This record gives sequence, C-alpha cells and structure tokens, in this order.
Amino acid sequence: SIDPLSERNREMTRAEQAAQMDRLQVPRDKPILLQVGPFERQHDPLGVINAFRLVKKHHDVRLVLAGPPPAPGGDVLADVQEAAGQDPDIAVIVLPPDPQTELNALERAATIAIQKPLKADFTIEVATAMWKGKPVIGTIAGGIPFQMVVNVTGYTVETVEGAAFRIRQLLSNPELIGRMGAAGREHVRRNFLVTRQLSDYLALLAHLTR
Repeated sequence: SIDPLSERNREMTRAEQAAQMDRLQVPRDKPILLQVGPFERQHDPLGVINAFRLVKKHHDVRLVLAGPPPAPGGDVLADVQEAAGQDPDIAVIVLPPDPQTELNALERAATIAIQKPLKADFTIEVATAMWKGKPVIGTIAGGIPFQMVVNVTGYTVETVEGAAFRIRQLLSNPELIGRMGAAGREHVRRNFLVTRQLSDYLALLAHLTR
C-alpha cells in the first residue's frame, strides 16, 4: 500500500512541481514518458530506450529514466548513457538519496508511466504513478499485473514493440490517457492506500479474536 500523505504522494502545487523539474533539468515542452527504477539489466532501461526510439518516429516526446545510483561494479548506467547519446529528448537521472520530492514531481509531470522490468517484486512505482492519474505500460513481471486493471488503468506488454505500440496508442488518444489515469487513481484509492491495509489488519484481528 502507499501513504497518500507521504512526501512521495502528497499533492504538489504547479509552482513546486515546476521548480523540481527545473532543478532536475527536465523541460516540460512535450509529453514525458517516465520509467522509475534501478539501472539494472533486469529492469530493462535499454529496452525502454528502444521502445522510445520507435515511438519517436511518430510522436514528439521525451523519455526520462530515473533511478538510484548503481551498485559498485554495475555497468548498466554507462550503457544507458551511451544508448541515450546526445539525444536531448532522453534524460537519464541519477537520483539523490531519499528522492521522494523529486519522484513526486516526475510522476506528476509524466504523461505515461512505464514499468518494463524483466523481473520484479511488487514494484510500488505502479501504484504511485496511478495515484497521480497516469496510465501505466507494464510487463507481467512480479506484482505489476496485480496492481493494474488491464485495458482499464493501463496495458501489459511483453516486448519492446508491444510497449511502443501501446505508448503510441495512448499518445494518439489524449482522452484515453485521461480516462485511464482517472481509473488508475480510483483503483489505487480503493485497493492500495494505507487505509485499505489498516482495514485488512483490523479484519484479521477480529477474525483471530473470535
């Protein structure tokens, strides 16, 4: 579950959001595709870049890849930076410690959230993005499909081409983005807030004390 009052999920004013995006040096002049996650092979940031390249042939968009500093010896960040090259529409952001405010701003500024890991745990980034009204393009890894309502709050994909297709579909239908985003926020409100988790605990305690 997520805490809607935490720094990661609280409401932000437009001015505060803009200030954070300026500090991160991410322009807001075009739709933003966002993946938040570690720079690791299993999170497939290179696959996300490849999907972005396919989308870029049809839509003027920006890709933001944001994650914590890689573990010592990790080489994926260097590969990601090399793949991004000098493309001004790809922002690779190594987040500072405890980047809750930055992540809040990035998720609110995004048009579409992407979660394309090859292997994952629950991946709370799906719920936090949906709470901010963003449709999610995700894989079927880990807990991702259990957080989504497929074809209602977003889409699940298995390939780079599938991800690009669904992103293009959303970008071509702004009303669909809004509808899926609203459905995602309501889905999180009903199922993934701390209030729901608290009610589960209370129900369990009531059952155990019968």
